[in-house]
Amino acid sequence: MKKILLVEDETSVAAFIKKGLSEEGYEVSIALDGKTGLQMALANSFDLIILDIMLPEVNGLEVCRTIRLQNKSVAILFLTALGTSENVVVGLGAEADDYLIKPFKFIELLARVKSLLRRADQVLPVKLEEEVFTIGDLVVNNYSKTVKRGERLISLTSTEYRLLLLFIRNQKKVLSRVEILEEVWGINFDMATNVVDVYVNYLRKKIEKEGIPKLIHTVIGMGYVLKQSDEDSN
Repeated sequence: MKKILLVEDETSVAAFIKKGLSEEGYEVSIALDGKTGLQMALANSFDLIILDIMLPEVNGLEVCRTIRLQNKSVAILFLTALGTSENVVVGLGAEADDYLIKPFKFIELLARVKSLLRRADQVLPVKLEEEVFTIGDLVVNNYSKTVKRGERLISLTSTEYRLLLLFIRNQKKVLSRVEILEEVWGINFDMATNVVDVYVNYLRKKIEKEGIPKLIHTVIGMGYVLKQSDEDSN
């Protein structure tokens, strides 16, 4: 049974979510403030953490950042009334995997939960050789889940890694935002959240330090492409 931690200070909302997810077969634990939620997250093994942002004691952004210092793989979903584009960018910048805005329909929350858990369940097949992708001096080893640019080891979140893996498996192919959403996140998101643009920018900052060739290029009106900078690009 998959274990979910719900950190939500509105008791009625917490009860509603727990009831719905429990009926779907999940084991749900509840914390009513950020401090308790953080303690529970660090002391126990959960498959998914659902976090409000505006929490007593410790806010959800800080909870998320602290969890990520110790656990890069657990799926984290922000569930909050803070729905502006700026709030979404800040939330994803705290290394959450997803962001759902209140009020929400339970069926949409359930779809997000299933997508995040399904992604976490993906197990690398047993191979005799390592699966390694390269473009220029960027090397992605999908067996060890490591990324290097030259001699520099690059630390990525799980979502950033999936995004890079999609790009490097489709070198020189222009990928639309819809394609990226479906492949990396598994479901169709509200395009207004511009989650793809946010994550592409995060990825660029990590793999394209100043003074080294650009690899991820914007194709205006179409999407993004991973290629070396020997062709015209934006």
